[in-house]
Amino acid sequence: MGADYVEPDLVITRDKHLVARHDNELSITTDVAQHPEFASRRKTQEIDGKEMSGWFTEDFTLAELKTLRVIERIPETRPGNARMDGAFEIPTFQEIIDLVKSLEKSQRRTIGIYPEIKHSTHFQRLDLPMERLVVETFRKNGYIGDSAPVFIQSFEINNLKYLKGITSLRLLQLYESPSDQPYDQVVAGTGITYADMATPDGLKEVARYASAVGPDKNYIIPRNTDESLGEPTSFVQDAHAAGLKVHPYTFRAENTFLPAEFRSGDSPKAIGDLIGEIKVFIAAGIDGLFSDQPDKAVRAREMCL
Repeated sequence: MGADYVEPDLVITRDKHLVARHDNELSITTDVAQHPEFASRRKTQEIDGKEMSGWFTEDFTLAELKTLRVIERIPETRPGNARMDGAFEIPTFQEIIDLVKSLEKSQRRTIGIYPEIKHSTHFQRLDLPMERLVVETFRKNGYIGDSAPVFIQSFEINNLKYLKGITSLRLLQLYESPSDQPYDQVVAGTGITYADMATPDGLKEVARYASAVGPDKNYIIPRNTDESLGEPTSFVQDAHAAGLKVHPYTFRAENTFLPAEFRSGDSPKAIGDLIGEIKVFIAAGIDGLFSDQPDKAVRAREMCL
């Protein structure tokens, strides 16, 4: 599909293996609920300040996770993907790196890896920190230094600052809704919000430890009340002034995710004009983006060159 980078979300197992899952709660994206041998592992716990019930990666060994099969996270929106439910197992981070290296050979081009460290504070409290393990996995596979095709991303702050001290791989600070706080800052009681981090001074502080920022795309072009795109903010210019690249998320082709003017028909799951939306954001000065349909993002970029 032409993607420049592969972007896995990383969580960790009880025996300290990195695996790719959007959530550490397994019933969202696997068939764990259909495995009676794991029924007793279901529990309720707090994740990043929110109560969640289900089965969690930190309670399973890698061998146990490999008996599960993955399912589509949003089947009502992506019924085509849901037809593949049960076809694949949970990949490890190393397996993803191996796949990327294989694709680099077959496609004769560089393909980067862009992992997100999920729930850092939660896993540190369980004595299952991921940061050094991510760096060591990259090092063993030859990814060293700021010229490597790698970004490591997180919604938290302190783990990125820690990473800055142990690696020269590039780092990206993710941004959730402006009124939200990075969870490590909630725990520390600093009061810092993502809105604070999006100001010119906040971006300069982020630039002390990160090479790039990954804001929700509404930071760059907010929606009007009718769900159409509004006017661009100064976020891109302010980030560039601080020396940061800007990689917003997430660009998706289904109507339910698109601004009103780029939707097609009335069905939320219908495919609209994602290329049109991306072209507007490219014109606003972004340096890259996260997309669930990278072929369309590549096409939009080609049209803007």
